[in-house]
Amino acid sequence: MFVRKNVTAWGATSLVSLALLATSCAGQDDNTSAGKESSPASARAHGYVEGAQEAAEQQSRLLLNDPETGDTRVLDLTTGKVHEVPPTSGTSNLTTDGRFGYLHTASGTRVLDAGAWMVDHGDHVHYYRAAIRDAGRLPAGTGARVRSDAAVTAVTGEDGRTAVYRRAELEKGEVGSPRRLPGEPASAVVPYAEHLLTLTDDTDDEDGSTKVVVYDREGKRVTSPDAGCEDPRGDAVTRRGVVFGCADGALLIREDDGGFAAERIPYGADVPAGERASRFSHRAGSDTLTAPAGDRGVWVLDVTERTWTRVKTGPVVSVNTAGEGSPLLVLQDDGALHGYDTTTGKQVSRTKRLLTDVPETRAGDTTGPAIEVDRSRAYLNDPAGSRVHEIDYNDDLRVARTLDLDMKPVLMVETGR
Repeated sequence: MFVRKNVTAWGATSLVSLALLATSCAGQDDNTSAGKESSPASARAHGYVEGAQEAAEQQSRLLLNDPETGDTRVLDLTTGKVHEVPPTSGTSNLTTDGRFGYLHTASGTRVLDAGAWMVDHGDHVHYYRAAIRDAGRLPAGTGARVRSDAAVTAVTGEDGRTAVYRRAELEKGEVGSPRRLPGEPASAVVPYAEHLLTLTDDTDDEDGSTKVVVYDREGKRVTSPDAGCEDPRGDAVTRRGVVFGCADGALLIREDDGGFAAERIPYGADVPAGERASRFSHRAGSDTLTAPAGDRGVWVLDVTERTWTRVKTGPVVSVNTAGEGSPLLVLQDDGALHGYDTTTGKQVSRTKRLLTDVPETRAGDTTGPAIEVDRSRAYLNDPAGSRVHEIDYNDDLRVARTLDLDMKPVLMVETGR
């Protein structure tokens, strides 16, 4: 069963990527992804990146970590090879921006270049693979929120303070010196359209709403849309703009003729705090977001149509979708992956039990099994079974491969997207 509400109103590649990378398509000098001095484009092939190999297809890799032992691996999904890298123990969360993995610990955040990424030029895409290497350590640790685009990486610490790092430095294997943003935002700082977007509560509003704030790359506050968001939780970058989760639904911020416009996407009914969308997951490049709706349901937000759909699923451990007509993927407490039609809310497919042991964690937790989705496959980690399942979600959730490991993949993210 499901309830559908019709309303009006990242890690995906943001629009700024297109602007920043268009010069290489136009035949100008290419500032390489390695951040090094480049020679004239006439002497290099289009899309050339120093120190990287361009490939014809997506070069997906899984970054895996066991917080207890510190075991850390990079699993190359193209070759099937497992790369052992220096360990990181005590990891509270593992996130990615499509290339770099961020291992959050109490003492700071380790930045690992997984050596696989893509560059979206709008009408075509370049795929790259390079050596895996450490890129340094960020001082912000447990609770830090890291958001990136092609130019900068914004790190918002648990204390609310934000440091903005140059992406070119990270691509050279160095953290570099950050620029500090003023104030203490109430949400993550999200790079978008050559600016930095966030929510702040430094207003006198009696309703407790936070307001949208837009900074330029230098940290100067610029004109912002007049819009608020009560009790902000979660955010995501889509091709339609930046989505912030709010008490009444979502707030969409998009570029509009050189400025920024805000549009509300309400649930359409009052939703208890424990059932609101608070942590979004989606396929990079998709405009369909998913989030737990409490312990027994899932929210699907279609940013294009500005609609929320609530799918009743039963106990949820993890959720994701590829969007665009693909099934909603839900890992439930029976250890099986279930597929739902987001239009009807009906279950359309189901795997056998895939998890050796189902942890007590629930959807929205930063640890536990995760569902990573790309354009053709989904990946589900089985920590107790020391393996990862590759799922063809377009073929009735067929298990295409089971990839065995020499460690417990408690935390998992996919890079190369």
